[in-house]
Amino acid sequence: MLLDSFPQKLRKEAQLWRDEGLISSSLYEQIAERYQFKNLEAAARDRNQAIAIAIGGILLCLGIITFVAGNWQGGSREVKFILMISLFFAIAITGFYNWRQPEGKKPQKSKRLLGEALLILSAFIFGANLLLMAQMFNIAGSTSQLFLAWGFGVVVMAFSLCLNSLGILSIVLVEIGYWTGLEDLWYASGDLTWSRLVVQHMPLLAWLVFVPLAYFCRSRWIFGLAAFVFASSLQANLNPLPLLNYADIAPWVASFAFALPPALFWSYDDLLFPSINYRLFQSLARNLALVSFGIVFYILSFRWVWESPNYSYNQPTNVTNLFESLPIIDLGILSGLAVLQWLFLLRQRNNPPRREVIFTTAVITTFLAFITLVPFWHQTISRIDELGIFIFNVLLATLAWGLIQEGLKLNNRSSFWGGMLLVTLQIISRVQEYDTDLLFKSLVFVLCGSALISAGLWFERRLPGGSASKK
Repeated sequence: MLLDSFPQKLRKEAQLWRDEGLISSSLYEQIAERYQFKNLEAAARDRNQAIAIAIGGILLCLGIITFVAGNWQGGSREVKFILMISLFFAIAITGFYNWRQPEGKKPQKSKRLLGEALLILSAFIFGANLLLMAQMFNIAGSTSQLFLAWGFGVVVMAFSLCLNSLGILSIVLVEIGYWTGLEDLWYASGDLTWSRLVVQHMPLLAWLVFVPLAYFCRSRWIFGLAAFVFASSLQANLNPLPLLNYADIAPWVASFAFALPPALFWSYDDLLFPSINYRLFQSLARNLALVSFGIVFYILSFRWVWESPNYSYNQPTNVTNLFESLPIIDLGILSGLAVLQWLFLLRQRNNPPRREVIFTTAVITTFLAFITLVPFWHQTISRIDELGIFIFNVLLATLAWGLIQEGLKLNNRSSFWGGMLLVTLQIISRVQEYDTDLLFKSLVFVLCGSALISAGLWFERRLPGGSASKK
């Protein structure tokens, strides 16, 4: 009963209504035609077949794996290699033929799900093969190299099949490989390995590999994850906080680290690609730009960011290591891409441009100017601790106010609640950061909670369908 779908329940109820005389036979036939009662048995049959094949396939794989494990020590290296490759290709090919849509036939959802599950299983077997082959052939390597090789192998599978699940899995694997190999970028000495090069240039690789993959798969999830990989790896590689960490070595680091992600996201346009004639990810990219602005303003509103660090455990050993680890090539290419996108954005504006468009572009440009210039001024010209903290608190409040106004104007829940979240975080953070009385802190918490509840209830009531709109 728990697996019954709505059409199955409707068919039972309609048959009961017909038998009780509540509806006529002709009306029952119309309902049956509309909800395709005749196809329910075929769908149930396909689902049961898929379950049987899935359970049988799992047992078959377990049997093969058990057989291989039982004879693993006695077999030669060549036999082991053939067995592992055969298992991978057998599952991958079986999954592909179940997943693909046959021409001229109606695709079976259960069969496609089974095929996709087998393809994901083959991706995991691919990783196991990499590990076992490294052990058999005595190939030395780190955990980072294993996950990076595994992830990029799954990327090739995702490009070949245009499968969202494989694309997401590949990004997760590459991210694991990146974070496990990040320490080598700063502290490891010796020869430069391919994994260190990948980690060093991860911001550029994320933009060049995963963004096209998002178009191949037409997946907003992959684009969002690609943006996260780009922004997080850029911050981790540049390591700009606190601002005075590397003031005497690379004072431009913080400006690039904070300004590049929102600049690229806000100016992003799908039409920059020659073969793309539709905007699939532009709105998502602009939402990510607003999120980036909120994070940057919130972080730079703290006092500790502007003060001189009184520790040296996280600093590189020398200047050479720093400049070898910084992705200079990435910054040059990504900065050029940002300039190209902004030029394309300004050229695509309506003629004459609307007042709202001009105002929004001016505000975003002002945000980027403050993010770029204020940290650079603080590091190179003169210390502006208090002024910098004040500027970014004002910018954070301005962004929150703008989001709340947009939410009220367009009845947009995400904008309104995003602005309310920023205001609440700003007030609570300032109260917690500075030495205030516990009674005052409790009063602030009560006021914030009351204001949030009141504003939320008022906003939801004024939306279409709310209690205020019905009166």
